[in-house]
Amino acid sequence: MSGSGASEPAMSFVVPARNEAEYLPATLESIRDLETEHTYETIVADGDSDDGTPAIATEYGARVVDGGGEGIGHGRDAGARAADGDWLAFVDADTTLSPEYLDTMLEYARGNDLAAASSRCRMRGPRARLMQATINHVFPRMDRPILPGFNFLVRRPVYEASGGFPNVPNEDTAFSRRLARTEPVGYCPETLVETSPRRIAESGLTGTLYHYLRLDWGRYRGEY
Repeated sequence: MSGSGASEPAMSFVVPARNEAEYLPATLESIRDLETEHTYETIVADGDSDDGTPAIATEYGARVVDGGGEGIGHGRDAGARAADGDWLAFVDADTTLSPEYLDTMLEYARGNDLAAASSRCRMRGPRARLMQATINHVFPRMDRPILPGFNFLVRRPVYEASGGFPNVPNEDTAFSRRLARTEPVGYCPETLVETSPRRIAESGLTGTLYHYLRLDWGRYRGEY
């Protein structure tokens, strides 16, 4: 894996994972096979898995840290605290990256002087289309854009100063909306990741959208 083990890498990929032996190999393979000259590292924050998740992470050259079992927000933060990169890229264990992800996202964020960014995503399956459209076309147009946790790039000093991901439901909404109060954020218009529609399959499309919008609306009202 390019840059694995290097000091002060340009980017640290943080993958929170709990019992993700089925999905994790494809995610780590896509990170390993990035086409870049930049150095980077991969950290898997293991949330007390009882399957082969830690062994798979080690097999792919990732550094495994204790992500605890308290929730995905806690896992993301544990991985970030262990990272050495100038930038943190949060990627979920059921998400794969395009080979040009690292170079394209760094160029986009640096070129637009952004503190944090996401990109368009792809979700396969007819039930995922509306959720994909919401992420790609609605979230970026919000006054304070939601940057989905499965595809979230942020400068490490900004992350540390912000206090990191809270361990609450919909932690990516809470963190990205808070961050966008004071920092410039944006969406790269290229489709650079593909993610599983598992949440949609489990909750249904209506339930998934309701989950995002209800919690975000509550915070929005509370802030004003």
